[in-house]
Amino acid sequence: MALDFERSDIGLPPGSLVYVGDRHPEEMALLMIGYDPVSSWARTAETVDELLQYRNSSGITWINVNGLKDSSAISRLAEVYKIHPLTIEDILNTEHRPKVEEFDDYLYITLKEISNPNEDALAFDQISLVLTGNTVITFQEIAGDSFDGIRRRILNNVGRVRRLGADYLAYALIDAVVDRYFIALDVLGATVEDFEERAVDDKDTAFISDLQTAKQKLHHARRAIWPLRESLSVLLRAESDFISQDLAPFLKDLQDNVIQAAETVESYREAISGIMEVHLSAASNRLNKVMKVLTIISTIFIPLTFIVGVYGMNFVHMPELSSVYGYPIVWGIMILVALGMVVFFKRRNWL
Repeated sequence: MALDFERSDIGLPPGSLVYVGDRHPEEMALLMIGYDPVSSWARTAETVDELLQYRNSSGITWINVNGLKDSSAISRLAEVYKIHPLTIEDILNTEHRPKVEEFDDYLYITLKEISNPNEDALAFDQISLVLTGNTVITFQEIAGDSFDGIRRRILNNVGRVRRLGADYLAYALIDAVVDRYFIALDVLGATVEDFEERAVDDKDTAFISDLQTAKQKLHHARRAIWPLRESLSVLLRAESDFISQDLAPFLKDLQDNVIQAAETVESYREAISGIMEVHLSAASNRLNKVMKVLTIISTIFIPLTFIVGVYGMNFVHMPELSSVYGYPIVWGIMILVALGMVVFFKRRNWL
């Protein structure tokens, strides 16, 4: 569904009214949203210079960059906002672990977004955030919808985001990403519960491969969530000029949510290990039962094989060979031996 940007006549830069139409704002490479307590506006553009002319120094500005392929746009933003080249390298390095770094002119935060486009896979995308003055710049590896709710709250003046500073906007953006962690973890939780039912099904040939896939997903989720918990701890302890003291309770709540998500991942990992042990134990029990039956059969045939072997030696002077009833007598002895061993095994509860 398209997002319609509505115009406020107070403090609106000329030409800033935009109707997105059929294109969702997250499909656009460059999007700027500006707001203050009484007004808000949005603007999309093809180039950074075209977008920057609509900056409003009296309010908060949020610039969102979708995709990291346009290096010229990122370089231009770095030039305007004095972003260090090392930070640009971190933004472009999508395999970088979540972290927080403070520079003279800005605060840099990178984290991983976890989404589940379908039940069979999880998508991990890097989001980088630069907080400088009254401006927040976000860089998304690929277009997603984590920030859609924040846009609507700003443009519709819902909640407290319009009344607070750029640091609260940065917090709200990170909180939106963390909220999606729980959605993805719910999907993984349902998968883990399904494995518990499949663990003892000996006909489920895909169980091991599916369980290994789920284990890899949890490993990737852990790599995305645990470093963010450490980053928020650093941010809470550091007395940054870019973060007001009023934001501390919000950051503490955000840290608690991240810790909860991290603990959920660990509980799922332990559950996966337990399920694997149950499956291996069930498979071992089934194998033991098969081996037990085969062993009993082999044991029964040992004396029978001995009797048959004796009378298969082909000696000339074997009195039983000339007996009229020798053949049925041998058969009777073998049947009695077999039945006797079966009765013995049953009394010992081996059968």
